[in-house]
Amino acid sequence: MKKGIFPGSFDPLTSGHLDIIERGSALFDKLYIAVGVNSNKNYHFSLEQRIEMLSAVFEGNPSIEIVHYSGLTVDFCKELGTDYILRGLRNPADFEFEKSIAHTNKTIANIETVFLLTSADKSYISSSIVRDILRNNGDVSALVPQKVNEKIKSWN
Repeated sequence: MKKGIFPGSFDPLTSGHLDIIERGSALFDKLYIAVGVNSNKNYHFSLEQRIEMLSAVFEGNPSIEIVHYSGLTVDFCKELGTDYILRGLRNPADFEFEKSIAHTNKTIANIETVFLLTSADKSYISSSIVRDILRNNGDVSALVPQKVNEKIKSWN
């Protein structure tokens, strides 16, 4: 069984994330969507809310499992028994940043990173843009999956 992990903060899950997850899940028998927890980071949504959003979107999909972790992603990969990390790339800056992490993960833990380019029509979307719009009471419905938008509206 080929297993992969797609780590991120998903604060919140965007249509860009969804694009990578849907296309990436075809590469693996099991794809873990791993919500990272970093005590030094100020999240807009709680861990529980982020997991709730992801669970709503991927409910009924047996090949996708929502999990959370803290610490090194490669250590969590070992815990899950997966040798692949899935990452999405929106632009050259993402590539440069992700490339060094991928090389490091390969060196320290023999974990391969699989890169997918975000679809052109979603490459401008980022969680930070979505959070900024939300902080200013804007409409994010065109930037997030419908079920995420419904959850966000129910919490406001």
